[in-house]
Amino acid sequence: MKIFILLSYNDKFGSKATASPYRSGYDKEILKYSFESQGFQVEYLHFSDIDFRKMDFKDQYVLYTATEDHQLFYKSYVEDIIYALKLQGANIIPEYKYLRAVNNKVFMEIMRDTSSLEEIKNIKASHFGALEDLNRGIEEVDKINVIKPAGGAMSKGVSLSFNKKQLLKNAKKISRTKSLIFEFKDRLRVLKHKGYSKESLHRHKFVVQNFVPNLDNDWKVLVFGEKYYILYRKNRENDFRASGSGNFIFKEEVPSGIFEFAQKIFNDFNVPNLSLDIGFDGKEFCLIEFQAIQFGSTTLQKSPFYFKKENSNWVIHKEKSILEKEYADSVVKFINSNFKTHD
Repeated sequence: MKIFILLSYNDKFGSKATASPYRSGYDKEILKYSFESQGFQVEYLHFSDIDFRKMDFKDQYVLYTATEDHQLFYKSYVEDIIYALKLQGANIIPEYKYLRAVNNKVFMEIMRDTSSLEEIKNIKASHFGALEDLNRGIEEVDKINVIKPAGGAMSKGVSLSFNKKQLLKNAKKISRTKSLIFEFKDRLRVLKHKGYSKESLHRHKFVVQNFVPNLDNDWKVLVFGEKYYILYRKNRENDFRASGSGNFIFKEEVPSGIFEFAQKIFNDFNVPNLSLDIGFDGKEFCLIEFQAIQFGSTTLQKSPFYFKKENSNWVIHKEKSILEKEYADSVVKFINSNFKTHD
């Protein structure tokens, strides 16, 4: 059986916390060996190698990751290729919708809203494409809320608002789309065309979520097939945000039920591997954010253990893991569970 693995313009695949050289992604030799040792033939291609007139990927297995390029220009190109492969009938792993959700919290929240899994809906987010949209719908949002830009990581641009005035101020800041030339031309249109309505100067999309109180930390959970890796992340000092704090601990004692909660999400999403940010207020779990592609690997690579469900119990295994091997194992398990394999 053959697997195509797509590389970015700089030969990278995936995100690896301890990559050498810095930010070089997965080790491609280890990744290739990890698949070939399980009977798969691996062919690396660059996204730009794909010629849809000459190449047919129908029923072929295609692995890919997103990119973290500034302003996501290359990610837009990746989306074009992956969606076209989907249209051609390739077995895209993971599904295109998970690529759409990378660095796109608006679509991530839309996926939450359209999910049949009620357990993840105790967080409710409104999404807006412009500041004017928020002005129109501000009566519908909670008094205390969290506002997030659609893109970004490590809680960048995320803020807490305690009233409508503060919410509008924060939204105005993160939605600003500054372009002096565009703004000058639009002012000229106002003078030239009577009744013309100017374009918004705040068109970066964003989400507004209900605030979950009594959280002084969150839990990062990575799921690779049957293995669950967990990291305790303390909130930043005098802050409500845990992501990006750098204050984390690998704890063997975890809240009862957290792995059942994570497993239910993992099974519902039907992906090979998954990153979950989970909050727990002492009574109820909540899914803060998720990613099924291009997520950080620190929780797996630096963890001295992982958990696995055995005979209805979550058993800790005290051993280190190799990222490329765990990725390959999770993909092979996914293929065997979801597709009728063929030579």
